Amino acid sequence: MPNGPAASAAVAAGPPRPPPTLAARPARRWRRRVLLWALLFALLALAQTLLVALTVQYETSRERDAAESAAAEAVTALRGDLLRLTQAVQALTWVGPDDPQWRPAAARLLAELPVLRRIEWRQGPGGGGAVMAAVDARPAAPLFERIPRAELSADADAACRDARRISAPAFSRSYFVPSFEGTGSEVTDLCVPVLRDGQDAGSVVATVSLPALLEAVVQRSRSLQRYELSFVEADGSRLARAGARRGAGVTQAEQGLDLPGQPLVVRVDSLAGRPSLIPNLTLALVLGLSMALFGLVVLLARDVRRRAAAERALAGSLRFRQAMEDSLSTGLRARDMEGAITYVNPAFCAMVGFTAEELRAVRPPAPPLYWPPERVAEYAQRQRSRLAGGARDEAPREEFETIFVRRNGERFPAMVYEAPLLDHEGRQTGWMGSVVDLTAQRRIEELSRQQQERLQASARLATVGEMASLLSHELNQPLAAIASYATGSLNLLDDALPGAEAPVGAPQQPALAGDATPMLRQALARIAEQAERAGRVIKSVHDFVRRREQLRETIGVDLLVDAVLPLVRLQARKCAVQVELDLPRPPARMPRVVCDRTMVEQVLLNLSRNGIQAMEAGTPVPQRLLRITARPAEGTAAARVCIEVHDTGPGIPAEVAARLFTPFFTTRAEGMGLGLSLCRTVVEQHGGRLVFGAGEGGRGTVFSFTLPAPRGEPGGADAAAGEGQRGADHCHETGETRTPAG
Repeated sequence: MPNGPAASAAVAAGPPRPPPTLAARPARRWRRRVLLWALLFALLALAQTLLVALTVQYETSRERDAAESAAAEAVTALRGDLLRLTQAVQALTWVGPDDPQWRPAAARLLAELPVLRRIEWRQGPGGGGAVMAAVDARPAAPLFERIPRAELSADADAACRDARRISAPAFSRSYFVPSFEGTGSEVTDLCVPVLRDGQDAGSVVATVSLPALLEAVVQRSRSLQRYELSFVEADGSRLARAGARRGAGVTQAEQGLDLPGQPLVVRVDSLAGRPSLIPNLTLALVLGLSMALFGLVVLLARDVRRRAAAERALAGSLRFRQAMEDSLSTGLRARDMEGAITYVNPAFCAMVGFTAEELRAVRPPAPPLYWPPERVAEYAQRQRSRLAGGARDEAPREEFETIFVRRNGERFPAMVYEAPLLDHEGRQTGWMGSVVDLTAQRRIEELSRQQQERLQASARLATVGEMASLLSHELNQPLAAIASYATGSLNLLDDALPGAEAPVGAPQQPALAGDATPMLRQALARIAEQAERAGRVIKSVHDFVRRREQLRETIGVDLLVDAVLPLVRLQARKCAVQVELDLPRPPARMPRVVCDRTMVEQVLLNLSRNGIQAMEAGTPVPQRLLRITARPAEGTAAARVCIEVHDTGPGIPAEVAARLFTPFFTTRAEGMGLGLSLCRTVVEQHGGRLVFGAGEGGRGTVFSFTLPAPRGEPGGADAAAGEGQRGADHCHETGETRTPAG
């Protein structure tokens, strides 16, 4: 046991207190910090509140003093105006109303003082106060036009009695004079007594407009334009006002205007409202610094919470982006500046059949796993060219079509869109590309091409079927001629040969005199000519049905027209239609086009047959004309050739024109409704447009379309040099050649 004084002191002091825990110390410091900040904020808020209150009170007293000064200024100005007005009216008393100078003088006074609306000369009490002469202000309407002056003269009579009693000018009580426009004016009458040799000779009464009087004062004083001035009565009711705007009703001042016989009160109402919380720069600086300090503390307190919220938002954004990329059907691929893959999404992995780890494991110069072995050299050169420029701030965006290989060795077409990949500082760190598998698109395009071919074949067969009757008519004529010439030749041979045996029982015919060789030669030539004609007809139909080249070729427009011209003339002869070709003549150069010959011939044939059929019913025979023209197209940036088919039919009604190119829409009972739809498809495949409109002078219809010209040949522009322009969508006019049908 401990002994001695130390032990006794320890026993007296009791057991030692444990030291405060580490958790309790920050809690106490946090409470003291919160208490100090709360005290600081309270003192700052109290100081700001007192400063704002004192400033607002000071600004309010300043506005009140300014309003009282303005009221005094207005009263002084009104007294001066009324004094000058009284003196001017007294000058009119020097001559009587019978004097011819009184009315002109009164009119001049009204013109000089716009506040005056009317001046009267009245008789004295002996005459009953009747108006002897009166002049109204011009060009305004007379003041007492709606209500006669006699009904509103009570206040003027009272003012004149007061003026005679005090032998000085006096003002009447104000009263309201209405007008026909539904408005009116508050006026007062100034009565000036007239004395002649000490006798009452009447009085001059001037009617003063109170609003005009106030407006004149406001217009002269710049300081009064910040207020609304008004005359008020003792009970506070307003009689008249002046000023561009209404007063705010916050700062007002009133001052009396003592007029002989009529006391008025002038009220001044400031346009400004209550003083703002920041009326001057000093208070604004103090408040700004205080608020900045308070905002800084608040921002520091919120910084940690914002940082945590930003981190959570960033994590959510990354998860959202990852989910979006995983759900895409388009492949995404990121490469660094050396060409190595740094990121691929699941869609790209599913497209090529390799995992992301396998793709990222390949490092240059080894080729990627999805490059076809036979194209590694080509793709490597393209990648070197792409990466040769290094990092650039504005690298161009690139898109190209290529061939990739799947894990199972299958090749597939892909479209690659690649753009620079930038970091947070805007520096390029690689390339980001999106890859689209074109396998399904190519399959759809092939199906569409096959369907288009079948549709075109059906259209050609339908055209041949419709022309079967024409073919029979055209072939019957040469074949009948052949038979006739052949029979005649046999007869000539029988008659020309000597010793030919006659039929049994027939009389012996004498030999034909002369040489029969020229006649036989002519007959055989006719036979050959008609046979050749029939052969040409059959060959034209055969070539039209069988020809189907897919390759585009450069060909002259005249060859396209010549290919379909025999078939066009077949139907033109039947319908008695003239066919006219408007093509460039030598030495002009024939325009050439790049096209699928068979498809364009189908377009020309369909448009020509439609034009012939349009003229068959409603066009007189002498007016039936089908014209085919070809010229360089005008108003186009690229070199193109315009081909037009004109007819002189009745035109196309508006309801038919709206559905003209709709598939299976036709106005003929035997038609299929595919001709114009097929024509528009063919023209659009060649990059042109098929349009139609009214012909020259409103007669018939013109179908026109454009085809591309070969490179280096601007649509045969040399053939059109020096010729006039028909229009932006039409061709130049050169020589023409008419070929009548039939």
